[in-house]
Amino acid sequence: MLVYVVRVGIVQRSYEISTEVNNNSMSFPFSCPFCQRDTTITKSNYFDIIQYIDKDSKDGILALRTVLTTCPNPKCKEYTIMTFLLKAQRDAFGKYSIVNEENYLEKWHLRPLSLAKKFPNYIPKQIIQDYNEACAIINLSPKASATLSRRCLQGMIRDFWKISKGRLIDEIIELESKIDPISWKAIDAVRKVGNIGAHMEKDINQIIDVEPKEAELLVQLIEILLRGWYISKHEQEMRLNSIIQIADQKESEKKNGK
Repeated sequence: MLVYVVRVGIVQRSYEISTEVNNNSMSFPFSCPFCQRDTTITKSNYFDIIQYIDKDSKDGILALRTVLTTCPNPKCKEYTIMTFLLKAQRDAFGKYSIVNEENYLEKWHLRPLSLAKKFPNYIPKQIIQDYNEACAIINLSPKASATLSRRCLQGMIRDFWKISKGRLIDEIIELESKIDPISWKAIDAVRKVGNIGAHMEKDINQIIDVEPKEAELLVQLIEILLRGWYISKHEQEMRLNSIIQIADQKESEKKNGK
């Protein structure tokens, strides 16, 4: 079977491999992993190419989708590359399409290798190290990533809230009265999912997996807590100290007769 596919002036020729360049008009919000700026990606900053592979695999027709996104920040201009492996299909007219774009088989971060965000150095080093490692292995070992998120959470509770007990569940129970209900439920969810990797089931033949998307959600919660606890507190202290300094300066000028 010989397939010719023409998209945006590009001709691809392959044997049982069809390539499609998807560069339609679009825009979506984007947070650059390099400069950390929130921005909007448009057609001029985005490239999406899909390769369909029809080689009688156990998963049927496959699609490799590679997405390149360039940061529009003039001081950054870094680019990210991700590749997805998805199930595909071919209709009666020989046209290929992806079955479900949200339900990918595999996902690879090619650049950067990890989507870990940069956090200030006033956050304890061990917490940041656990967070970075959880990000790095989301796709390689989601269960291990969830366990690291759990460890990271426990470190944050002990450092930020000064709650230290023998078990994480006891620390989370004491934390309940100090934070809002929805945050507490999400935190307890990290504990439960992280326990899958941290503790062996009573029935060793019972296998409970953690999906990459689930591990990624746990990492995102850690990011929310890092911003909401450490960064918000630091920024608030900076503002309050600025106000105190202004008052002290005015008092000094008053005493000196200025």
